[in-house]
Amino acid sequence: MRLWTERFGDPGHPTVLLVMGTSTPAAGWPDELVETLVDGGRQVIRFDHRDTGRSDCVDFAIRPYTLADLATDAVAVLDGHGVADAHVAGASLGGAVGQWLAVHRPERVRTLTVIMSGPMGADAGPAWARALAGQEPDPDDLPPPAPAFLRHLARSATMPRTTRDELLTAGLETWRVLNGDGLPFDEEAARRLVAEAYDQSGNPAAALNHDLAGRLMTDDRLVPLSSVKAPTLVVHGTEDPLRPLPHGEAVAAQIPGARLHRVPGMGHSFLSPGLPRRIAGLVLDHTA
Repeated sequence: MRLWTERFGDPGHPTVLLVMGTSTPAAGWPDELVETLVDGGRQVIRFDHRDTGRSDCVDFAIRPYTLADLATDAVAVLDGHGVADAHVAGASLGGAVGQWLAVHRPERVRTLTVIMSGPMGADAGPAWARALAGQEPDPDDLPPPAPAFLRHLARSATMPRTTRDELLTAGLETWRVLNGDGLPFDEEAARRLVAEAYDQSGNPAAALNHDLAGRLMTDDRLVPLSSVKAPTLVVHGTEDPLRPLPHGEAVAAQIPGARLHRVPGMGHSFLSPGLPRRIAGLVLDHTA
């Protein structure tokens, strides 16, 4: 399997490895965010996950993979660029990948930034199932997605997805809902991301495998986050419709010394004007 990567900045500068979320290629990290990191004296590496963008696709039915495999891909990217360790910043599923690395491959993680994510060992499945069934939440669970996102899932199930235009329309609507109403939605940036993700992939449907991999709760995910030694910053939006704020609070509470930065109005995306630069500034401060 081959992974497509991009490297920016001076190779002599400290490396920030950007790990994207579910079903999203490297372009999910906006160019503005990358450029701000480079201007701040960082080398930046971003990459297309397996089953997205220009990286190879996998037959999940024959070779199912897990969060550990996605984390091993991230290590392979560092190895391919000859980088011994990096400041790891992960968004959503990428935040869980970063946690896995900080627990199981601590020698590769200089610092950890977890963005719009939850604890890697928390199984969100039961909370989702109860919410979709209209049942009351279990007080011991982290909260399910917001009602607006659940309504979107119901609508999305009936949307046609046979042509490129139909797929792009569905993808754009998903990003609109993920952005939430707390901050303006950059529709043009979202449209470019959706089109690029579709046009560069040899099999756009393969990206759905990330959902399957993310749900597999293997024993390696249950290792306590209290073992994390890397200085950790948790960044979470106050209006995240997919992983409400308590998910980020739980990550920060479980990692010794972790700092939590709440971003007012931010949802579950970087698709708001000015937000990529703001997130990059937080990463620069944390990795200084």
